[in-house]
Amino acid sequence: MSSTSTTTVSTGGLPSRRNTELAMLVFAVVIPILAYANVGLAKDETIPAGMLGYGLGLGLMAGAAHLVVRRWAPYADPLMLPIATLLNGLGLVLIWRLDQEPEITTSALGGPMAADQLIWSTVGVALFLAVLIFLKDHRILQRYTYISMVVALILLASPIFIGESVNGARIWVQIPGVGSLQPGEFAKIVIAVFFAGYLMVKRDALALASRRVMGVYLPRGRDLGPILVIWAISLMILIFETDLGTSLLFFGIFVVMLYVATERTSWIIFGLLLSASGAVFVASTNAHVGQRVDNWLNPLALENDGVTETAQSMYAFGSGGLFGSGLGQGYSRLIGGIAAKSDYILATVGEELGLAGLMAVILLYALLIERGMRTALAARDPFGKLLAVGLSGIFAIQVFVVAGGVTGLIPLTGMTMPFLAQGGSSVIANWALIALLLRISDTARRPAPAPAPSPDAEQTQVVRV
Repeated sequence: MSSTSTTTVSTGGLPSRRNTELAMLVFAVVIPILAYANVGLAKDETIPAGMLGYGLGLGLMAGAAHLVVRRWAPYADPLMLPIATLLNGLGLVLIWRLDQEPEITTSALGGPMAADQLIWSTVGVALFLAVLIFLKDHRILQRYTYISMVVALILLASPIFIGESVNGARIWVQIPGVGSLQPGEFAKIVIAVFFAGYLMVKRDALALASRRVMGVYLPRGRDLGPILVIWAISLMILIFETDLGTSLLFFGIFVVMLYVATERTSWIIFGLLLSASGAVFVASTNAHVGQRVDNWLNPLALENDGVTETAQSMYAFGSGGLFGSGLGQGYSRLIGGIAAKSDYILATVGEELGLAGLMAVILLYALLIERGMRTALAARDPFGKLLAVGLSGIFAIQVFVVAGGVTGLIPLTGMTMPFLAQGGSSVIANWALIALLLRISDTARRPAPAPAPSPDAEQTQVVRV
């Protein structure tokens, strides 16, 4: 007697790989601890007194994150959490290393910042845990598409009305008892949710073309409205807040997600043209943005009896050579001010770890972005695909813009390197972003449920003797 099954649904799935994640987390914690010891030996020829506390703090954060992922997202990608932990750990080491330089750790510049950054990292991991525990399915966010738009606009506009200007940019909001926060860091995640929900519904209309010019399908005039609105909003952010980084990220993410949703290269062309024209207009009318462009075009020009910070970062990369001067043995203090710990922290990597270390850090970011894009390919719903693309694109644009600005490829925008640079808002928002990617990954990799047995099929089985 035999029976035949006609189902095409497989109950098997990818292995959870949680043990693999745990093994890599061990390395992600050990490497920053060894780097911490290296800095202490280079500066004082002794093991730093705070190394044990730093190691325990980083280990506890990684352990808590792993246990929550194992329990609430067992099929999530096994590489994202270790990479984020390693980058966060290295960032804490670099900030502590720069704290040892009296020139950039004066009370006027806020004093030592490594301890505060560790606290902000802990808050970020707590938000990471909350997202994974309470957000059972990423598709729930689709219900709040237009609410997300309102929240994002409120976050982006809040510095204009209640913010304070720091170094020429009005992007900070002072919260009593907490300190300064940058709402734009959280707005980038909320706006990705809105773009994913909006483009999922409107992608068919936006994909229609009216005519073909020089091999490029041009979109219909009525469909140019959304991109023009987003372009106008990004320009207003740039004009009123003089925040070149958020403006570029905001508009860039929309164009990337629009291209993925419609598969029309014409949107990329229109996006580049609008971005270039808007940047030229603002640079010619806004003194702060214009100064950043001048520093980019003339990095060696004298400024206040010294060279610009961009020139100092170039000198740092050049002196680092292939393998660097060694952690704690560079001259990043010459960059000056808090910029050494935020905008230009990548210059310290290039000088003290050399080209090899810099490429290793860039490859970590590239691998994190690749795993996010792979999650988008594996997602089973269009909203999840677009959201994963948007979140991964946020990382990609930030890394390109920051690395390009520090190396002189493009003007410096004032954005921070994710996880690596000093900044509480940035590290908290990036941990939430990783949590969302892991939630989408868990849903995509989770094995399909076994089909329920059908009573009708049992009654119609053919029995062969």
